[in-house]
Amino acid sequence: MNTVNATIDPPAHRDASVIAVIGLAHGTSHFFHLLFPPLFPWLMPAFGLDFTGVGLTVTVFFVVSGIGQALAGFAVDRFGPLRVLLFGMGCFLIAGLWLGLLAHTLADLLAIAALAGLGNSVLHPADYTVLNHKVSEARLGHAFSVHGISGNLGWALAPVFLTGIATLAGWQVAAVAAGLMAFPALLALWLFRHLLEITPTAATEGAPVHGTFAFLGVVAVWLCFGFFFLTSAAIGTLQNFGTPILRQLYGLSLGISASAVSVFLLAAAFGILVGGFVARRHQQDRIIAVALSVAVVFALVLAQVIIPAWAVLPAMAGIGFFTGIAGPSRDLLVRRAATARFGKAAYGRIYGFVYSGLDSGLAISPLVFGHYMDAQRFAAVLVGVALFQAFAVLTALGVGQSAPLTQSTPAPK
Repeated sequence: MNTVNATIDPPAHRDASVIAVIGLAHGTSHFFHLLFPPLFPWLMPAFGLDFTGVGLTVTVFFVVSGIGQALAGFAVDRFGPLRVLLFGMGCFLIAGLWLGLLAHTLADLLAIAALAGLGNSVLHPADYTVLNHKVSEARLGHAFSVHGISGNLGWALAPVFLTGIATLAGWQVAAVAAGLMAFPALLALWLFRHLLEITPTAATEGAPVHGTFAFLGVVAVWLCFGFFFLTSAAIGTLQNFGTPILRQLYGLSLGISASAVSVFLLAAAFGILVGGFVARRHQQDRIIAVALSVAVVFALVLAQVIIPAWAVLPAMAGIGFFTGIAGPSRDLLVRRAATARFGKAAYGRIYGFVYSGLDSGLAISPLVFGHYMDAQRFAAVLVGVALFQAFAVLTALGVGQSAPLTQSTPAPK
């Protein structure tokens, strides 16, 4: 009994160590989301590719990651999250070295993208399984907050890191350096493995018996998937197209437009930090609804071009901040969906499945909104971002009102 209590309610320093190591792994995965895009200016002439050809690398990455993420959850539940995380970091390491040292054709690039996507696929089911098992419930909101912030920092680091090295030493050196960025996370996972390992007994104790795929019959799980799909499609659209949209609608320079996207990401990171405190309240669905509703208003205001150019950066910051606030509450809401009927035993497969919606949204957003960009309907893209976030509000409220979340097994304390 003492062993179980130590797992459920560890001391603060153990919680901090687990959160830090998992945060490092998550930041590394987000860094590898952008392994290819910052290098496009070098890869295109080196491989004789146009934007369509080189863009296939991103599509392959997220398609493999999305499909793999839904399956990786089963591997996490079967083999434990530590082994799966080590596998993922190893994929990143090999992908970077392969790109820098051995890539010669488009087929090589696509294979590397697939390998990196496979590595990325394991992160969410493994990360959240560790955090839910190893971090005390009172600190989970902060754990999810750090997890989200680390991801944003990984996104922010990759373009600066890769373009800086590629400019000074060439894209091959930049790719090798990117591969080596996976080594610190590999080392940390190994050194702290005693804190991260989850025994089969700890994973399944007290869990009700269900079929392997029983979670697919729960409406709340599908609503969580939809929520991730919608929110990631909105965020991905701003990441991919925000710079040209703001240039066209507001006449901003390239530098300021790009800075607005960076402000969006940094504000989202700050919002996640604040959201870690807000998420300690029990009505996570309402917190998400209010935060995303405010983000919708900012997006619609931008789409109407009714504000002066100087107000664009604050508006983008508003979208990012309120989207970020919803992050930790979102993760706690998924935890409720997971524990409501299945206890701890299905953390991996449920987190893997619902977070595959994130990759699906990131993969499909360029296809959905690329047509509008080509037609120069830039305001329509921002309206689309607002609509996706509005529908995400409905899915979050649906999860909160779902009967299994309030009438079944409560989350462990």
